[in-house]
Amino acid sequence: MELSLTEKQFRYLLDLVYIGNWVMNSTRGDDRIEEYDRLESHVFSQCAPMNMGQLTQTLDGEILPSKAFARGGIHEVIEQYEDVLFYEILAEEMALRDMDAQGITPENYHQLLSRIDRYLAEFHTHGTDHVHIDMD
Repeated sequence: MELSLTEKQFRYLLDLVYIGNWVMNSTRGDDRIEEYDRLESHVFSQCAPMNMGQLTQTLDGEILPSKAFARGGIHEVIEQYEDVLFYEILAEEMALRDMDAQGITPENYHQLLSRIDRYLAEFHTHGTDHVHIDMD
């Protein structure tokens, strides 16, 4: 297979590959999915021919995203996504809890959405400052 990309498209592809591998492997510890690591390495190996060699480093013969690449703002994007996801999941879980975990039905769907929206508004204003957990 041959894929033709502009320099800008290739740069965007690097971000997508890095983020994809981050999602697939960042929480797996030693149980990484090596196929994703190899694919990331393969895609980043094309940086030198595209005059983007500064975005790579070599470690134990493997081409990896460089520290400059990782520090270039990609983790801020990942963190923004994680924050949004965290609050959305927390709001939904709390709304379901408030409704005695009835689950989503056509009859309570709008009530659930209303509760989720109220929690999201609270989190937007106060973060988790007003969340309290009774450990007893």
